[in-house]
Amino acid sequence: MTIILANTPIILASKSPRRQELLTLMGLNFKVELKDVDESYPDGLSPAEIAVYISEKKAKAFDGKNGEIVITADTIVALNGEILGKPEDRAHAQEMLRKLSGSKHEVYTGVTIVKGNLIHSFYDRTEVYCKAVSHEEIDFYIDNYKPYDKAGSYGVQDWWGIVVVQRIEGSYTNVMGLPTEKLYNELIKLV
Repeated sequence: MTIILANTPIILASKSPRRQELLTLMGLNFKVELKDVDESYPDGLSPAEIAVYISEKKAKAFDGKNGEIVITADTIVALNGEILGKPEDRAHAQEMLRKLSGSKHEVYTGVTIVKGNLIHSFYDRTEVYCKAVSHEEIDFYIDNYKPYDKAGSYGVQDWWGIVVVQRIEGSYTNVMGLPTEKLYNELIKLV
C-alpha cells in the first residue's frame, strides 16, 4: 500500500518541519501549501475538540482540487485542563515549562484529511511525564532551542524530550505533531 500512497498527490498544509519530516519518513510524495487561518476556537471545547476544530478550520481553507489529498493538523498541549499553546515570548515559555516540570500532561493532535468533497477528521492523545527541572535548565533550554513555535514550549525530539521527558504513554509521533500510524491507516482507506 505504501507504493500506492507514494504516487498519490498530497498537500501538507503545515509549515512545521517536524510534520514535513514525518511525512517524508512515511514515504509520501507531498508538497507544502499554506493558507492563513484564524486559529481561535469557541469556549467550552475539550482539548481533543479544540485540536480537531482548528484542524478542520485549516482544511476548509482548501478546496480539495485536482484529486489531491490535503492534510492539516493542530497540536494542543493540556495540563490539568489548561491549554498550553505556543509561547508569546520568553517569559511565557518559562512559565509553561515551569508548569510542565515534574508533572504529567497530555498532547492532542487533531488531523483532517480532505479529498474532493470528503472531509475526515480524527485525533490522537498521548500522556507525557516530565521530571522536575531547575530554572537554570529551563533557561538553558529556551536559550539553546528557542521553542517559540511549539505548543507547550518544547519539542519531544530535542533536548527537552531527551533529558526531561521520563516516559510517554501513546504515540511518540503524536507528541511531535502528527500521529503517523493513525494517519497512515486513514490514508489507506482513501486510495
